[in-house]
Amino acid sequence: MSKNSQAKKSKGQLLSFIPTGEYYFSKGLKAFHRRDFHKAIKYLKRAMQLEPGEPMIVCQLAIIHTELGEYQESNKLLHFILEELDEEMMECHYFLANNYAHLGYFKDAYAHVTLYLKEEESGEFVEDAEDLLEVLTLEADDLDEVLYEQDDLMVKQEQARDLLESGHFPKAIELLEDVIEEFPEYWSAYNNLALAYFYLGELEKADETLELVLERNPGNLHAMCNKLVFAYFQKQKEETAAIADILKKVKPMLTEHQFKLGATFALIGEYEPAYRWFRKLHKQGYEGDGSYYYWFSYAAYFTGKEQLAHSLWEKVLEMNPGKEGLEPWNEEHPSANGFEEYNTSILKKLESDYIEERLFALFLISLSEQKETLLTSQEVVKNHKFSTLENQYVNMVKVGKIDSSQLVVAHETAKALYEHHHPIGTVEAGLYLMWFSIFVEMSEAKIDLKNKDALAAATEYMWKKLRNEKSSQKLVAQQYGLSPSTLQKYIKLVNGYLQ
Repeated sequence: MSKNSQAKKSKGQLLSFIPTGEYYFSKGLKAFHRRDFHKAIKYLKRAMQLEPGEPMIVCQLAIIHTELGEYQESNKLLHFILEELDEEMMECHYFLANNYAHLGYFKDAYAHVTLYLKEEESGEFVEDAEDLLEVLTLEADDLDEVLYEQDDLMVKQEQARDLLESGHFPKAIELLEDVIEEFPEYWSAYNNLALAYFYLGELEKADETLELVLERNPGNLHAMCNKLVFAYFQKQKEETAAIADILKKVKPMLTEHQFKLGATFALIGEYEPAYRWFRKLHKQGYEGDGSYYYWFSYAAYFTGKEQLAHSLWEKVLEMNPGKEGLEPWNEEHPSANGFEEYNTSILKKLESDYIEERLFALFLISLSEQKETLLTSQEVVKNHKFSTLENQYVNMVKVGKIDSSQLVVAHETAKALYEHHHPIGTVEAGLYLMWFSIFVEMSEAKIDLKNKDALAAATEYMWKKLRNEKSSQKLVAQQYGLSPSTLQKYIKLVNGYLQ
């Protein structure tokens, strides 16, 4: 062996290269300084994968999203830093203040900039923060008034969420449309609006709303998940499979997005990917609300982890005892795919102490795309408040036929009203409640019901009269294809039982 052979051998060795988060962070910064933002995002996301707990990487990515005008995405990252990685990284509050100011959220901008100045008296961005605070004050003729308006908006958002959860979809729609009009880039409001439309059976409007979100904010995860849910429950198998395949490739960083994916996959019966996301959240120490344990239990049970599913269900019942009987292993539970969770709100209407409200709820179920699932829910099957009349109505909605001709006419009358008054908003709901109230009185008096159009027209005329709306018997008669004399006859009938 020659004396140079060892040198040659050394030169021929392969040196392993293991890229680090720092390496990609450095490349991301260089791309950022070249204003090549899209490449910078690519490198920084790779750095985050390699060092997921490093807040500086996440913060730099947030700054780039701000440069691109993607303020909402930037805010999500900044909040993630403060909530999950480093609550003492005060510069995040300054960046949040900037973003919220651009979005028009003056209250939030004011709160974050003042917090930054309070905590960082000699911080790097103090001068800029003071300038921003001055601008916020100057931009508003009266800052207190602006903050009050922002408070009012936050209240509207909370009210809309409460209404959505309790099944008051028309009112939720009204509030969400107000929020969107004032803040056209608040995508969460759009997604909730789409859900409200979907629950009301306004499927076209629901789809249009989601398409608008995805057009203006491509890749919006909540919109994609809702789109998958809509496709699934409309039995659009090809579209369901296509969207599901796309979402299976998504690897979100934010806890909120990870939970959304898990819940969505569980909802459509894709329990394997659902379980993976819930397991990941669990390992990270995530402690969610009742819905988290609900979906986690389902995903665990249907992937063979029965012991875990039972322990998770104990937490579900601790948080919400009303879920008893809805266990994933309960064969009597009609919605193994978890659809019950999404329909709890609309079924709450059946808990009313007033029969006309319960009848109205059954009518709404008859119009729903999810009619079969709703009719097999506990709220319908085991509703002890139902009278004989309501149980007959349930059977009629199920099979389409029934011996009671009176109930058939009552249902057809409501459908006649629906032809002229849909979608059913908060105001219109009063019309249907009036009709079912009249019907209950007529049913008890054993009145022979025959002409559905005349009954609908007379009910509408009296409803408008009581609301002091301008209308004429001639106009209403024409609307329903009746003669004025027929309408007059039925107005007397309806008015008698209305009183």
